Amino acid sequence: MNLMKKEMTALLALLLFLVTTIGAPAAQAVSTSSSFILLYIDKAEAFVNQEQIHLDSPATIIDGSTFVPAKFLGDTMGFQVEWNDLSRTIQMAPPGYNIVLDSDHKTVTTNGVDIPFNSVAAIVNGKLLVKLTWLADYMGAKYTYNSELRRVEIVHFKAPEGIYINQDSNSRPVAKFSTAKPTYRLGEPVKYVDLSYDPDAEGIVSYDWTGKQEAFFKPGSYPVTLTVKDRHDHVSKLFKSYVTVVNEQYLSEVEYPIYTKPVGGFIKTNWPTIYSHFTDMPMLPREVKEVQGRSLLVSDSPEEFTTNGILYQDNINGKARLYADHINGTNKKMTFAIFATNNTDKPITIKTTNKGEVYPSVYANLIGSEASVDFLLNNVYTDEMTVLPHASYVYAKLPEFYPGQGVNLFYDVETNGELQMSFIATDQMLTTSTVKDLPLLSFNGHVRGTFPVSEILWKVDASSFTKTSVLTIGDNKTDPFVKGYDVMRKLDVINGGNYGVVYKIHADKPRKMAVMIMARGGVFKGPFKINGEIIPVPYSGVLTAFDGLEVLARTTGTEDALDIEFTPPAGSAFPIDLIFYPLEDKK
Repeated sequence: MNLMKKEMTALLALLLFLVTTIGAPAAQAVSTSSSFILLYIDKAEAFVNQEQIHLDSPATIIDGSTFVPAKFLGDTMGFQVEWNDLSRTIQMAPPGYNIVLDSDHKTVTTNGVDIPFNSVAAIVNGKLLVKLTWLADYMGAKYTYNSELRRVEIVHFKAPEGIYINQDSNSRPVAKFSTAKPTYRLGEPVKYVDLSYDPDAEGIVSYDWTGKQEAFFKPGSYPVTLTVKDRHDHVSKLFKSYVTVVNEQYLSEVEYPIYTKPVGGFIKTNWPTIYSHFTDMPMLPREVKEVQGRSLLVSDSPEEFTTNGILYQDNINGKARLYADHINGTNKKMTFAIFATNNTDKPITIKTTNKGEVYPSVYANLIGSEASVDFLLNNVYTDEMTVLPHASYVYAKLPEFYPGQGVNLFYDVETNGELQMSFIATDQMLTTSTVKDLPLLSFNGHVRGTFPVSEILWKVDASSFTKTSVLTIGDNKTDPFVKGYDVMRKLDVINGGNYGVVYKIHADKPRKMAVMIMARGGVFKGPFKINGEIIPVPYSGVLTAFDGLEVLARTTGTEDALDIEFTPPAGSAFPIDLIFYPLEDKK
């Protein structure tokens, strides 16, 4: 009886192992450079690189561990799993390993080292299953278990062939990558996981991708290839995989860069797309306050002077801002200076509290932008000068500049009495009588005058808006130009463009959003100060409405406030739009 029982047991074992060798039909074997495998616990359906396959023996859970069909994985991953009739064992041959599974003796031998059979293998319904964590270690496969779907996800790459270059006995590098997810939605950022390496550990110096995109906006399966090169100029074999995009919206093509571009990032697209998407935007609710108490003297006419003279002249008393923008239209090297003249009978002190200066240049956009950066930095200045009674001193002098070059400057000053400030251009040496000797130059357009407002405060409600909204600067409609008086012409004037004015935009508890700029009026180059950080627009060159948008800020919805400071840079066109785009939490 015992003999018969032993013979029956041996026969059953033989049948079980033989069945194992045909556990996965030949039509189901998959041979690719990479494999993405989905196995469902206790279900016969499986997927390999998007191909659905029926298994005779599904994956299952045994004593809390996941066991998977050995023959199917061997065929899929490209290693042998076969029955040895002489030794009555199953042999598995992952690259670099010789594994012998012996159910008769309840052992598994790996490169000569034995472990208990039941610790890593099991026979279930006549099929050999092996423990996933054990096999994955030998194969270098990566796996995860999705408990919600009761699904095992395995990513495997075939081992490199180890071919050497004959000339220098140096290995080729190996190119391979995976994606962080098996499928992606429309407009969802694709995360590529680089798994390339150099067998000689000398490092990879270049990558050559084809088909690689940050996101895809149509459903389908997109081929992506990669080759890499090492420092010996040895090039890897071409590695190819696919990005699968399902027909489920994550972000539209317009939304994608708004959600993903970093602050300072440029969203380049064509004008019709931008215009159609951002027209008819409501204005963001705001409270406007024109801050008085610091008079603004603007000298911008004649913007291009052609002779020596006084460009603008007026009195200040207390706080003032001096602003000038001029171009040397003569054929001589010229000097630009500001004189402070004391026409009273007592000494007057003038103190500088802020300034923005730039060296002369022929690039109008550049000097306007750089002077604005300097001014918005709000560096601490303590320069003081006392002007004696009935005397005229040089308050500021810029380096000499040549024909065609321009200058732009800001000065915030405070005085303890009345001083006459004169903006002058001359090719002569500066003396105490320079102001008296120079003629007043005629107005020829642009802006000139004294204005009671040098700062505008906008308190905006950005906490709960749900539709893309806008704030427009410099259109003289929603943002009226400041009114003033030209004392040289004795005329009421407006500050077209509000040059020299500082805008301070404040929002309490802003929602999650992106803030962008559109240069709607034409060429623009200038800085914004966002929560204390200078953001150049753009980082290089100039921006126009036909070029696209630049991201100025992005909030998370947890900030106490958002503060934006801006002053219209000389040489730029207006209006400009600040676009506030509400962002949703994406999962």
